[in-house]
Amino acid sequence: MTKFTSIALAFALAAGPSIASAQTPPPPPPAEAKTQAAAYVKAAGMSDLYEINSSQVALQKSQNAGIKKYAQMMIDHHQKTTAATMAAARKAGMEPSPPMLDAGATASINELQQAAPADFDRLYLGQQIPAHQAALDLHQSYARNGDQAALKASAKKAVPIVKRHLADAQKMQGAMGGATGQ
Repeated sequence: MTKFTSIALAFALAAGPSIASAQTPPPPPPAEAKTQAAAYVKAAGMSDLYEINSSQVALQKSQNAGIKKYAQMMIDHHQKTTAATMAAARKAGMEPSPPMLDAGATASINELQQAAPADFDRLYLGQQIPAHQAALDLHQSYARNGDQAALKASAKKAVPIVKRHLADAQKMQGAMGGATGQ
């Protein structure tokens, strides 16, 4: 039923006329991703993939040099954190699958692709802030409570990267005049 609801939401967002006010951040990771290796690898990979894909859209659509610089940093850093997570998973004896987006993250990307140019930067930052808050919680929680040492170490290394991304997004949002409705 949840998957159906997510798909229905994705279609509603794609068809809805008020997309500029929707600001759909990707869904947070499941609770088990904070302690269980397989769920952590999947959630961390999806988080990184969302950041990479949303930032590729930003490089195409934003007219703001600061947003474009931030987006390129997201792509570069999240490709590295994905590689580190996959290497740590292999070190832990796992065979991780390539990251994939779920319906909620896909809906967020679609919202960005369909955003009017005047709304894009606000929507992009409006997704980045809660996405990075969720990623920070994921990495901090797994670093403290995870069940695989190699992945705990990788999660710990991701924390300062995600903190920087969050702080930069919040700073840009503040410079743009404030709230994005989150």
